[in-house]
Amino acid sequence: QVQLVESGGGLVQAGGSLRLSCAASGRAFATSTVGWFRQRPGKEREFVSYITLFGGNTYYTDSVKGRFTISRDNAKNTAYLQMNSLKPEDTALYYCAIDTRAFSGTNPRQYNYWGPGTQVTVSS
Repeated sequence: QVQLVESGGGLVQAGGSLRLSCAASGRAFATSTVGWFRQRPGKEREFVSYITLFGGNTYYTDSVKGRFTISRDNAKNTAYLQMNSLKPEDTALYYCAIDTRAFSGTNPRQYNYWGPGTQVTVSS
């Protein structure tokens, strides 16, 4: 069984930065793909980024390319999402998730463990 807990969210002004962390329990984390997703008010959950199990491949949705960076530290069972140049439209509840089959993808249905989320609010 895997448990994920996100942290690092908060209120920030436009143009600012935040670093989200996703701490995992259990051994499956190191052999899983890690994804970050977000859900904006009134919208469906959407893909933000993923990183493969040894960090060899990363992928971002177009709206965050060049501003967000995903990384992981398997020794600490933790993944990160560095968010720079934040915009008001980045305001959302951010979730981390893992796919223990280590597939790479943007579909939230492939990810089988999820954290409860951390709120990011960007003021204009």
